[in-house]
Amino acid sequence: MIAYLKGEISDIGEDSLVLEVNNIGYNVRISAGTAALLPGIGETVKIYTYTYVREDAFCLYGFLTRDDLEIFRRLITVNGIGPKGGLAVLSVMSADDLRFAILSGDAKAIAKAPGIGVKTAERVILDLQDKVSIEESFVAKEASDKRAAGRNENGNAARNEAAEALAALGYSPSEALKAVKQITVSEDMNTEEVLKLALKTMGR
Repeated sequence: MIAYLKGEISDIGEDSLVLEVNNIGYNVRISAGTAALLPGIGETVKIYTYTYVREDAFCLYGFLTRDDLEIFRRLITVNGIGPKGGLAVLSVMSADDLRFAILSGDAKAIAKAPGIGVKTAERVILDLQDKVSIEESFVAKEASDKRAAGRNENGNAARNEAAEALAALGYSPSEALKAVKQITVSEDMNTEEVLKLALKTMGR
């Protein structure tokens, strides 16, 4: 199995890229969302990969983050969602948007993906609703924030606890996640402060 590839972008298509690694060009299938975030041709990039093998095919599917790769792995466990369908979903929504949709039962949002009907979207929600969580989304975002700004773990803990408090107050997981993620949390903020700001964004 190939965990990731790091090399120079030789070509970018609508649904694939050619990545040159040690003078070998790898054709990697990607979502439209990934294509939009790639640097230009000639730039170096690290792509996390999923290897799909069957009798008549050997394909690599690529993602810019481990989070995107993990949500893709979960998507393709759903009956009716193969690798092509998984990329279609991630072409119209990010991994976080997909979590929102699953947690809130928003089948229509998922069904916006080409080739994904409402019934298949409902199956995605049914199969994955116990496999995604508010905390998972925060962990992924915090990892991204650390890479971008060197933030510590305190903000993540305060967000988690505030989201749990909102859920205890009767808000849905999706509402809680959206509210808390809108807040910029500094390292010295505690859960109560984050909760108060979250309630403000919700008009309370």
